[in-house]
Amino acid sequence: MEATLAILIGVLVAVAVWLMLSRNLVRFLLGFAMLSNAVNLAMFVAGRLTPSAPPLVQEGAEGFASAFANPLPQALVLTAIVIGFGLLAFALVLTWQAQARLGTVRTDEMRVAEPPPAREAK
Repeated sequence: MEATLAILIGVLVAVAVWLMLSRNLVRFLLGFAMLSNAVNLAMFVAGRLTPSAPPLVQEGAEGFASAFANPLPQALVLTAIVIGFGLLAFALVLTWQAQARLGTVRTDEMRVAEPPPAREAK
């Protein structure tokens, strides 16, 4: 199971990098979201996959009697999902505004903040 997920993480990272190398802001954001999901999945797999051992202490017990899943990666992934969603929503709104003001989402056509090219002195 871990090997399959490791291959899936590799594919997600490869596709995310390919999308992020595009000069289109929307594709960049999709790649960013995909990379975020790949990192979350890697963190989740690093916490061991134990479907038959939940990270819960039985009622009345003082500790874990047998194997248990580590609850820390699950909590970190849940927090990362929430933060990542908020960041993605904010970035999508910024991209939307950029498209509305500049008329394009291609980064090579967004030259408003750059100074005009200097003329050569003769």
